[in-house]
Amino acid sequence: MEEVAMAVECDKSFSASYMLLKCEEVGLFDLLYLLLYSSDSVKKKLLVESSDKAEESFGRRWIIFLSIVVQKVLQFVSIPLAGVGSAFEMGLNILSSNGNLFNLILNFIRGRVVIPVRKSADFKSVIGNVDWRLGLDPEIKHGDPRYNAALSIMASKISYENQPLIQNTVTHHWKMEFVGFYDCWNDYQNKATTKVFIMRDRDEDHDTIVVAFRGTEPFNADAWISDVDISWYEIEGMGKIHGGFMKALGLKKSKGFPRELAENSKPLAYYEIRKELKKLLQQNDKAKFVVTGHSLGGALAVLFSAVLSYHDEKWLLERLEGVYTFGQPRVGDHTFGEFMEKEMVEHDIHYSRFVYGYDLVPRLPYDDDSLMFKHFGTCIYCNRNYQPKIVEEEPNKNYFSPQKVIPMMANAVGELVRSFTLPLRKGPVYKEGRLMRFMRVIGLVIPGIPAHLPQDYVNATRLSPPDSLLLPKDSTTTHFKIQ
Repeated sequence: MEEVAMAVECDKSFSASYMLLKCEEVGLFDLLYLLLYSSDSVKKKLLVESSDKAEESFGRRWIIFLSIVVQKVLQFVSIPLAGVGSAFEMGLNILSSNGNLFNLILNFIRGRVVIPVRKSADFKSVIGNVDWRLGLDPEIKHGDPRYNAALSIMASKISYENQPLIQNTVTHHWKMEFVGFYDCWNDYQNKATTKVFIMRDRDEDHDTIVVAFRGTEPFNADAWISDVDISWYEIEGMGKIHGGFMKALGLKKSKGFPRELAENSKPLAYYEIRKELKKLLQQNDKAKFVVTGHSLGGALAVLFSAVLSYHDEKWLLERLEGVYTFGQPRVGDHTFGEFMEKEMVEHDIHYSRFVYGYDLVPRLPYDDDSLMFKHFGTCIYCNRNYQPKIVEEEPNKNYFSPQKVIPMMANAVGELVRSFTLPLRKGPVYKEGRLMRFMRVIGLVIPGIPAHLPQDYVNATRLSPPDSLLLPKDSTTTHFKIQ
């Protein structure tokens, strides 16, 4: 208990305002107290510490209660969950390596079952089995307004794969340069949890470096803990920021985000990527870079650019061409959004936040009286027909709305039907596999789940009319004010 308290004291040293959830010692009765009482003494007993001494509302205590419960459950099931995920992935790859179920049975009888090698360029993740596409759209070339977005979503999608598959895809399918794959440390989970890769797309007329953060893997408890940890820290001049995302990016215990780290420090995502970018950009004065990610990866992409601004990395910010996120959750409060708006306008950084349909994740954490999280910037909302529309906020911004239940389920039926009709209209590259169609069926009950998968985001960037993603830099719609 004393070690936990000491860690909290250290954490507070870089942030005057904070709300910290500490799940290490909390028990069932503590959780019940948290739900029923709001006094400061109870919060301290429960290892829920906040600089705000005001009494918490029941709604806020309920959200804190859920966050702690989910984190405790994830910690408990992390090893068996990883085992289930590993077995499920292996099963999917055995099936694909042998062609289909019939061939697998036939090969089993013959004693010729093909067993895939887990760390090979042929072994795909669950995400890779949901959407099997590896090639870029040959019709979207550099200069097309859709190019950066289309390249970014594909980079975000393959970031879920192992290093050999990513490297093979970048070098052989895309004919680009693979720079590196980085497995980065989380000081708070005391393990490497954050994965990111860097590639380079260069030709005679352009030199673009792409940084792609991996999102939340379906069976990775560590990533889910980062998502549901609604602790927050306030950094002076920046605002309040989601604690789980800060920890995943490289928040240093007792120090926050210092400008530099000691040479013997563990590899933290922000510092590793910043160091690599400086090295790469020095090779060509005209080179630019973009940062991207899907889901949790999108949140890390936004936060990465924010910490660059916090450290006043003007040289890097001038070379940052854009931030492209897909299914990104909310990262910070109103002040954080205003800070990011100002920085992106000042450094002429293009920020596009893509939201498809009723994707659940961009509608989390809630934007209501119980929480303070807000979106900012340009939202490109794509409906079921992949028609994009620039909006200030995606419809049904907090997802759970009784009035939207029937429209969401009707939309899910339309998505299931579309999975059969789209390849007939647009070609075989849009054909969905059995696993994706199974997810569409799940969507009839929980519409926001299949809508979050990269499949629809890839389709949206490819099927959107070119002019729909062309945002004039002097347009007032390029950077929306936060509501």
